[in-house]
Amino acid sequence: MVDAWLRENADDLIGWRRHLHTNPELSRTEFATTEFVESWLVKAGLEPRKLPTGTGLLCDIGPDGPRIGLRADMDALPLQEYTGLPFASTVPGVSHACGHDAHTAILLGAASALAEVPHLPVGVRLVFQHAEEVMPGGAIDMVAVGAMEGVSRTFALHCDPRLEAGRVGVRVGAITSAADTVELVLDSPGGHTSRPHLTSDLVYAIGTVITGLPGLLSRRIDPRTSTVMVWGAVSAGKAPNAIPQTGMLTGTVRTGDHATWSLLEPMVREIVDGLLAPTGVRYQLNYKRGVPPVVNEEQATRMLEDAIRALGPDALADTPQSGGGEDFSWYLEQVPGAMARLGVWSGHGEQLDLHQPTFDLDERALAVGVRVLTNLVLNAS
Repeated sequence: MVDAWLRENADDLIGWRRHLHTNPELSRTEFATTEFVESWLVKAGLEPRKLPTGTGLLCDIGPDGPRIGLRADMDALPLQEYTGLPFASTVPGVSHACGHDAHTAILLGAASALAEVPHLPVGVRLVFQHAEEVMPGGAIDMVAVGAMEGVSRTFALHCDPRLEAGRVGVRVGAITSAADTVELVLDSPGGHTSRPHLTSDLVYAIGTVITGLPGLLSRRIDPRTSTVMVWGAVSAGKAPNAIPQTGMLTGTVRTGDHATWSLLEPMVREIVDGLLAPTGVRYQLNYKRGVPPVVNEEQATRMLEDAIRALGPDALADTPQSGGGEDFSWYLEQVPGAMARLGVWSGHGEQLDLHQPTFDLDERALAVGVRVLTNLVLNAS
């Protein structure tokens, strides 16, 4: 039945993705996107429930009882598109450079196909989520309104331009990383560079933290947790002969281990204090926790593998753990589940990375995604 639905509605599936691609909306402003999805779910005979904010919606299909959750994120990035596609973004400075347009179209296709199945073996909870691209993520809002209540396991797909269309990668355990932000604001009396002993040398202090914090973290944390701390921005001073009074460092700390994630903030604070105490420079450390790692539960992963194998002998692929963050992890704090990587590379030419202004995907992957999600449901017992 699903294959029949895809044959009859392939143009709609691609059209949904292209409509969303042309009309991207930033996090927490996905009003038109939500209404678009809602209208098509209603046309399929379903009864979606929009969140009170007007962005994001939930929809149940099938019998009562424990449900399988299927999630898609809908928001775009604040990034100008340079693909030159005929359906490129018409919104200046905003684009679907992470494939959320595809995620949304795939889940909408899966919902429409499942709505035509007379007797589903298990109930389904569709989660069309807003604000994945901003920390700590719209998944927290979804959990707060009960998105995981009555859900036994939950699943998601994410575009992967490193895999060819037709292949889907999955792994047991961590597939993404926790991602936290560190902001360090420093200040000192300032002074002349000829007399650093009469003041607190702020630039020297910054240099100490730049090298010291990542280095000491690497000696305090098991390297098998894939923990990494990298600075992204530094600013201090203008004149070569003046010790500045203020400076700032910002960076990220990432880990693939949930237990390590809970240890990072106190450890970072302890190390920074120890590094800066001898310098006499004052500081304020703003540590912003982001999202936990997405840790695929074993049974949920096996269910995904079975759904992928049903596509053909070469469909299932291994996938490495990513250092990126993904707020699907908040659902896994509530119920077990798993995320898979959906191949979107055409197999020819350059493999464009996510979050690049030239990112595009092979639209053959849309039907693959629909089959994986529907297989999860139809094969459930």
